Amino acid sequence: KSAGIGADIAGRAKHITSIWNKMRRKGYTIDELYDIRGVRVLVDDVRACYTVLGLIHNLWTPIPSEFDDYIARPKANNYRSLHTAVVGPNGNALEVQIRTYDMHRASEFGVAAHWRYKEGAFTKSDAGSGKRDNDFEEKLAWLRQVIDWRESVAGSAEATSSTTNSATEALKTNLFEESIFVFTPQGRVIDLPKDATAIDFAYHVHTNLGHRCRGARVNGAMVPLNTPLKNGQHVEVQTVKEGGPSRDWLNAELGFVRSARAKSKVRAWFNTLAQDETIAQGRAELEKFLQREGKTALGFELLAKEAALDSVDELFTAIAKARLNQKEIVELIHRAAGDAQPETAPVDEPVLRKTKASGDSGILIVGMDKLLTGLAKCCRPAPPDSIIGFITKGAGISVHRTQCSNAQRLQKTQPERLIQATWGKAQTSVFPVGIEVIAIDRQGLLRDVSEVLSKERINVTAVNTHSKDMQAKMRFTGEIRDLEQLRKAISAVLEVKGVLEARRF
Repeated sequence: KSAGIGADIAGRAKHITSIWNKMRRKGYTIDELYDIRGVRVLVDDVRACYTVLGLIHNLWTPIPSEFDDYIARPKANNYRSLHTAVVGPNGNALEVQIRTYDMHRASEFGVAAHWRYKEGAFTKSDAGSGKRDNDFEEKLAWLRQVIDWRESVAGSAEATSSTTNSATEALKTNLFEESIFVFTPQGRVIDLPKDATAIDFAYHVHTNLGHRCRGARVNGAMVPLNTPLKNGQHVEVQTVKEGGPSRDWLNAELGFVRSARAKSKVRAWFNTLAQDETIAQGRAELEKFLQREGKTALGFELLAKEAALDSVDELFTAIAKARLNQKEIVELIHRAAGDAQPETAPVDEPVLRKTKASGDSGILIVGMDKLLTGLAKCCRPAPPDSIIGFITKGAGISVHRTQCSNAQRLQKTQPERLIQATWGKAQTSVFPVGIEVIAIDRQGLLRDVSEVLSKERINVTAVNTHSKDMQAKMRFTGEIRDLEQLRKAISAVLEVKGVLEARRF
């Protein structure tokens, strides 16, 4: 009222049976349900819809993952509405639907009334037995009739008049061009994108079902997993007890996965797997250092705190990715154990006099002359990277990129040991950098990538390759003059057949 908006507002609390059905159907816990309390706001026009949305988000904290704009991007069946969820009064989740009166009429009485069969209401007498009521069965029958009608219209289109034919074609396009409807073995209707496969179907039902999917029956017959599904088919997924998706599913040419939802679930599984492997590798390396130094009684949490990291997993990741070198790990262990550290001469503030080249490295250190310098292996700086020096204990100055995580950590914990550094004007040296290439594995791939690097005059000093599930991961250590040479090389590598990613690491 204070915003001058005329609206009808209605609310409802989700029934206990409906909550239980949704938890069982989607595999959710009750904490993952944001529509237990729901409010619907009806307004006159679209502008008022977005105004109400802004008022609600100003009043309560929105939950970003639960916002859907079906006005800007209507569903394939022309359903239009704004959906959002907020942390409402007393910290309780609240779902809000905002739509115009016209949108509401289309939702309630038009083709867009998908919610009528989505939850599947139960009668009181059938609540214990789990049977759907007659109204729900009638709507399923209606949907089957629509699908049958669509097929019959398609078969007799040539026999109709041009006027009728154009009308039916328009209706077919609006209804079925972007979506298909298939059935689970229990008769539940699943709405999928056009040309979706059994894997898309499995991920739509439940993420874990998609991960374990290994086969499919369509209308009782076994089909390959990349077979496009059609309207009205009954789909049954064959699974294994344990396992995960194949990297082949992400290969667009093979056509195993078509929907964005399924693709994101597969990528998330592999990202989690890679992170778990990194953490396990870092843990194993740290345990070796603890055994070698005789400090196995030290807790990982204490080491992470001493390293100014937020969690033990961050410590393991830093070790696995060489963000902490061997010397720094040993120093960290002894600091955490409270061992006496060798006295270090106090470091004066840098004198802002003429900068001099430190040794023959071509790196300029403020106020220092003929001082041993070395490029940090954790970030491998190269011109024209912005750099900073770190005064080590007995090993001269270690040069880092300013955005290096180790340099940023040292700036917080030991700022007195940092010193200004820059590149010299004339550079005749070469600098080691890492190049990571991810590609679809094939014969001759390593040869082709190596030839490209050779043409760009990059001297490769080390190569590490790993292949799994038809995907190759290659890491090259090469010597470059500057970052422009590296940029050209990476652009050329991306042109090699089968290469998916190429980047500096």
